[in-house]
Amino acid sequence: MELRFSSQFVFSILVIALLFAFTNGINHNENHKSTESRIVNEEEKFKMQSLKNSSMAESSSDDINEHAVDNPEEIASMVETTIRNHTERRNLNFFSCGTGNPMDDCWRCDKRWAFRRKRLADCAIGFGRNAIGGRDGRYYVVTNPKDDDPVNPRPGTLRHAVIQDRPLWIVFKRDMVITLKQELIMNSFKTIDGRGVNVHIAFGACITIQFITNVIIHGVHIHDCKPTGNAMVRSSPSHFGWRTMADGDAISIFGSSHIWIDHNSLSNCADGLVDAIMGSTAITISNNYFTHHNEVILLGHSDSYVRDKQMQVTIAYNHFGEGLIQRMPRCRHGYFHVVNNDYTHWVMYAIGGSAQPTINSQGNRYLAPQNPFAKEVTKRVDTGEGVWRGWNWRSEGDLLLNGAFFTPSGAGAGASYARASSLGAKSSSLVGTLTSGAGVLNCRRGTLC
Repeated sequence: MELRFSSQFVFSILVIALLFAFTNGINHNENHKSTESRIVNEEEKFKMQSLKNSSMAESSSDDINEHAVDNPEEIASMVETTIRNHTERRNLNFFSCGTGNPMDDCWRCDKRWAFRRKRLADCAIGFGRNAIGGRDGRYYVVTNPKDDDPVNPRPGTLRHAVIQDRPLWIVFKRDMVITLKQELIMNSFKTIDGRGVNVHIAFGACITIQFITNVIIHGVHIHDCKPTGNAMVRSSPSHFGWRTMADGDAISIFGSSHIWIDHNSLSNCADGLVDAIMGSTAITISNNYFTHHNEVILLGHSDSYVRDKQMQVTIAYNHFGEGLIQRMPRCRHGYFHVVNNDYTHWVMYAIGGSAQPTINSQGNRYLAPQNPFAKEVTKRVDTGEGVWRGWNWRSEGDLLLNGAFFTPSGAGAGASYARASSLGAKSSSLVGTLTSGAGVLNCRRGTLC
């Protein structure tokens, strides 16, 4: 049987097919636009929340919740691998922005880092790897650089942010220099995140982390800190008290745990740049740029304070630069992993200690000074060889330049070095690349940091 179709019938079929294809294309395009709209709307939501938060900071001083805004992370990011655990993130060596630095490669490859700031909390490694800071709280936007009243700080100031009882991820509205009248006494579960702006804490008191836990300090210039004290200072919404004289450290860690100090630039303070004492532990000091200072890092309160025997600290990917003299770090009692740092300057020594600390130096680059009497990396402080001969200090894969030498000691007990091991060391030949971004980064929204 032969089928015949009129030309009118064929024309009608073609019209219907074209209409169907056109309608389907419109629907597909609308769905695509809808997805883009949701992403843009989430970014606008972040911006609007920040603006709303900032305006409240300038207009009200009654409600302490006014500077804490809801999580602004994009809904679109939920389709990505946000549930990666720490091990998975750190093993992604192939996912690199070119440095191979596992902490940086965890977040710096993301052009939209400014809308996913809290992912930083998943990137710590070393003994401070579990420091989550304010990850589980809201954002707090610092809008006011002043520190007029350490007892009754204004909303919108850094001091008002750090004393709150709840977790907070603290960011800054704009570039600012914050000169603190008295110590900035932090509360638990706080992140100070200076990315995207130029923030200096300088020319006054600096940061105190005392008897608390879970703190991240990232992306801040801290310098020219001075002794302060003999004054009343608030440490929480419900408590203030008398503070005696502080030494003038950039960051003082006292009886605290789960601390991550990352990508800061520190210099020229009255006492230490980072001190961790009185039973502090679970600390990572990483990616910082240290310059122009005498006693750089102190780890351990005194030879007689035996509670510091449990201290575990990771010193990783830092650049110890021009104008440094000693204590990079100076250790007592505990377990210290010094890994993949770049030492380009010291006057007296780089790594020292007393009271039988365990020091595991791996994959560092030590460039000795020209002084022929200062070539030794290590110094046992006020201790005879008959005593320190048994301390477990080792150099493994370190690059020793310009006559630098490391004096090892101890029997190399496996269990002892296991407690002073916190991450896999990379080759010392890679140190220049691993530490190339040390210090405060020049981060701008919409680009790789």
